[in-house]
Amino acid sequence: MSIPVVVIIDVGKTNKKILVFDQRYKIVYEKSARFIETQDEDGDPCENLESLRLSVYDSLREVFKIKQFEIKAINFCTYGASFVYVNESGQPLAPLYNYLKEYPAALKEEFYATHGGEAAISLATASPILGSLNSGMQLYRVKKEKTELYASIKYALHLPQYLSYLISGEFYTDLTSIGCHTQLWDFNKNDYHDWVKQEGLIEKFAPIVRASEVFPAEFPGNNYHVGTGLHDSSAALIPYLVNFHEPFVLISTGTWCISLNPFNASPLTSEELEEDCLCYMQYQGKPVKASRIFAGYEHELQVKRIAVHFGYDVWRYRNMAYNPELMQTIVKRGLEEKKDLKSSKMNKMSDFEGRDLSGFSTDEEAYHQFMYDLIKLQYSSTQLVLTGTKAKRIFVDGGFSKNAIYMNLLALIFVDQEVFAASMAQSTALGAALAIHDSWNPGAIPNDIIELKYYGVNSSVTL
Repeated sequence: MSIPVVVIIDVGKTNKKILVFDQRYKIVYEKSARFIETQDEDGDPCENLESLRLSVYDSLREVFKIKQFEIKAINFCTYGASFVYVNESGQPLAPLYNYLKEYPAALKEEFYATHGGEAAISLATASPILGSLNSGMQLYRVKKEKTELYASIKYALHLPQYLSYLISGEFYTDLTSIGCHTQLWDFNKNDYHDWVKQEGLIEKFAPIVRASEVFPAEFPGNNYHVGTGLHDSSAALIPYLVNFHEPFVLISTGTWCISLNPFNASPLTSEELEEDCLCYMQYQGKPVKASRIFAGYEHELQVKRIAVHFGYDVWRYRNMAYNPELMQTIVKRGLEEKKDLKSSKMNKMSDFEGRDLSGFSTDEEAYHQFMYDLIKLQYSSTQLVLTGTKAKRIFVDGGFSKNAIYMNLLALIFVDQEVFAASMAQSTALGAALAIHDSWNPGAIPNDIIELKYYGVNSSVTL
């Protein structure tokens, strides 16, 4: 007998996955692939859009052949800040330009001079100035530099909505994509920013639909629904929003460690923007104040440095145990340096970057010192979105949730909050499935989709 399932296409910068969830949101099928990047007309690396399109079709055909699955719905989640420019028949007209592509300084200067300055645009759109990572600036660039291409564009679709179009044949815009550091959305007016209308870009956007909305499918198969697709950071928050209703902060850890507070409705200040704060848009259309540090990237760099210096393999630090006695010594040393856990300012990198490894007697001591320095940075970042709110719980997911030293230090520094390591399989894809729950799943959302491990304050270490 076949089981009802939802299929999720999850497209990251590195890995592309297709996942199938049953009605209890357990993964019953999973397959991943990697594509070789291609180049745009300037020779810059970019996503191979044709390979991605064919992979979506091929993967779905493969899943449709599995007899034990009754596919009820399909949804999508992808990385953000990437537009697919299509004509009236939905054909892509240009490469999927990379959001890391360098932005012309003169064009940037012209834009902000015309539309009120960097500070005003940033504040209204809750977007730091990020060049091509502000996807609205990508379309503005096309208008100014590629007039023929711009005239041919019917719609600029963020990547999740393009993938959804491939299956539904419908064009639409999703707020989780357009409301995330794009400089397109005015959070005060809850509408496109005035510059978007003044430049005529609003004509290039498809109608906005709810993240929970579904459409019939054009792609062959059974009678199933197609979701609109979501920005991956917003999708990853959904499992927490549906399971926990008391205020919380989620620290989503990976290359970036992003602190997300969906219960902080205060407008971004210019000071917060300077500290790399921004707003995401959650799937129900409400802003989520966020801050971020490059902690996963720094961890990778410093672990290699420690491993090389002491002659060990980097894998040694993946599961290193927390040593409270050693940490107490490091905390005491920090106080003597006048660098206690809460004294750090928001820097790009931790204090460990400038430390001489020959000053440590063991690699264990060096790694504990590094995690102490990193947590100071994490504290400063998370405080930016935590201050002034009633959040009493901090959930950590991703790589650092499995790091005992990181988690124990987090519990030590956030004494007024309960700190939990959260784990679930494929949180981004799971969020995309939960967003369209009502359209395919008659059952209640299970309350066991997130596993939590509580970290209390270790009494042997004191600040």
